[in-house]
Amino acid sequence: MAEPAPVPADDESRSSSPSSTETGTVAGPAYLGEPGPPLDHRAPFFVGFVGAVGALLAFWVATNIQAIGSTLMLIVVSLFLAAGLNPAVSFFERRGLRRSYAVTLVILCVLAALALFLFAIVPVITSQVASITTQAPGWLDQLQHNSTVEELDREYDVIDKIRDYVTGGSFVTTLFGGALDIGLAVLGALFNGFIVLVLTLYFLSSLEATKGALYRLAPASRRDRVTRLGNRIFESVGGYVSGAFVVAMCAGLSSLVFLMVIGLGEYAVALAFVVALLDVIPMIGATIGAVVVTAIAFAEDPTLGLACIVFYLLYQQLENYVIYPRVMSSAVDVPGAVTVIAALVGAALLGVVGALLAIPTAAAVLMLTREVFVRRQDQR
Repeated sequence: MAEPAPVPADDESRSSSPSSTETGTVAGPAYLGEPGPPLDHRAPFFVGFVGAVGALLAFWVATNIQAIGSTLMLIVVSLFLAAGLNPAVSFFERRGLRRSYAVTLVILCVLAALALFLFAIVPVITSQVASITTQAPGWLDQLQHNSTVEELDREYDVIDKIRDYVTGGSFVTTLFGGALDIGLAVLGALFNGFIVLVLTLYFLSSLEATKGALYRLAPASRRDRVTRLGNRIFESVGGYVSGAFVVAMCAGLSSLVFLMVIGLGEYAVALAFVVALLDVIPMIGATIGAVVVTAIAFAEDPTLGLACIVFYLLYQQLENYVIYPRVMSSAVDVPGAVTVIAALVGAALLGVVGALLAIPTAAAVLMLTREVFVRRQDQR
């Protein structure tokens, strides 16, 4: 068999070189090369760079959240109030009212209650607080007859300093920093109250739509369970707000009746309002209110002070073991130790608002832990 003829050198070079078409698509100016391997996500430079960017982003977000902290607090309080008023709206809805009408009726009831408070109770409280302030020097004179107080007064001149401070009329100015600061504080409180009222109205009117939009963020396979858990949380928050209001009203009314019976009717309305207002604060509010009332009663008459001590000791037992469990049993299910810890942590983080939000938040966390984490652990 004859061997093939060798290819000339110029023909071989011509056959190995790309054609004109290949020149434009493979090795010509339009050819940008083959992509290299992806970056190694475990490389030190990549890990450090991504970590630094993430830390800067987290710092930026935290700084901006801190800057709008007061606004976020108003939003949280408005959501809390909307969830608390939602059971009343549902009550009217079950009676055949449309939700828009039910929301309007509930808001009108709230505004009527506020108007009644402003036009009927505030003047009485103001006059009684002024009376308490007027009687304070006399109470200080009575305290001078106490041997311990007399010794402290001789050594440190305590009574005269307190009397000058109270009767001089400068303690309110010192407290608020002047008339201008008092006016600004009042205007700020009114503005924040208006914002909370408007946001509560919006949240309450669109609560179902808002919950539905949030639930749709969950996967379709888990949406039903997320909806049920979310509705249970909203119900617990609403039940807690309603229950706290009922418990505070019981404390205020019982204090009002007791103070009128023992002869402190002159200060009964103001002190009962203070007790009801402070009783809303979990754990420590009722005790603070009892201490305030007992101190004023002792200054008026030691016998009345002893009567207040006995009454509030008995009432605290009644409230802690009868009223509070019965009212809150259907709303929140939180052990006593968790209640104390949650209230302390909430007060440390957000003050009074944190203490108010702590117990329903703890109830929600416990329910999610039982329904999600514990059930998953049981299935393993």
